[in-house]
Amino acid sequence: MPKVGMEPVRRKALVDAALHVIGDQGTLSVTMSDIARQAGVSAALAHHYFGSKEQLLVETVRSLLKQLRDDTVKALTAAAAPRERLSAMVRVSFQADQFSPETIAAWLAFYSEAQRSEETRRFLVIYARRLHSNLVANLKALCVADDAQRIAEGTAAMIDGLYIRRALGSSPVTAQASIALTDDYITLNLHACQTQKDAA
Repeated sequence: MPKVGMEPVRRKALVDAALHVIGDQGTLSVTMSDIARQAGVSAALAHHYFGSKEQLLVETVRSLLKQLRDDTVKALTAAAAPRERLSAMVRVSFQADQFSPETIAAWLAFYSEAQRSEETRRFLVIYARRLHSNLVANLKALCVADDAQRIAEGTAAMIDGLYIRRALGSSPVTAQASIALTDDYITLNLHACQTQKDAA
């Protein structure tokens, strides 16, 4: 029988192990035994805590998104002005723990699973809406609403695209280069909006 008080520790170890194994193999076609072995526990104990591999995978994507949300909130709180908050969101998207090859592979596996799993899709839609909402809220302080929507869509697409390029190895782009590229996109579009406004 598991020791009292060990459940949170074991559950976190299993979630971390799931992320590692999925990222390492680049697929969700891993077994509960693979994950349990990585966590240093038995498959029976993993089933005891999560019931099924599907429930463990849902908890893993939830954990990944929670960490991203918490880091974003912290970064936004530390930034003083709208333009600084936009840059902060970009930095969080490409920070070391989110842009590691293992985590990127896990993200792509979850996106693939979202085509079949309603719950996984729901989590990823929440993430996309939250990113879009945060971007638009700060862009509206710097340009008109239509431009804010357009720049937000482009920024989110750049983030997703750079993740895919990194995952496929089609580009040697680093986290810092990805931050610079995305931030440049925002700056150039805001400058274009200002130029159009001045010319009107």
